[in-house]
Amino acid sequence: MPDDDMGDPKNITNKTFEEAAKASGQTVEQAKKEALKLLKKELGES
Repeated sequence: MPDDDMGDPKNITNKTFEEAAKASGQTVEQAKKEALKLLKKELGES
């Protein structure tokens, strides 16, 4: 459900990644990979 904000537009959806990618000059895929990298680091999963 990558496009379902579950009734709250503050939740992360594909649109979130599209906006982040545009703001940083990345592709959507790159933005998602960077988010995944950050989450793994935060969770201690390297």
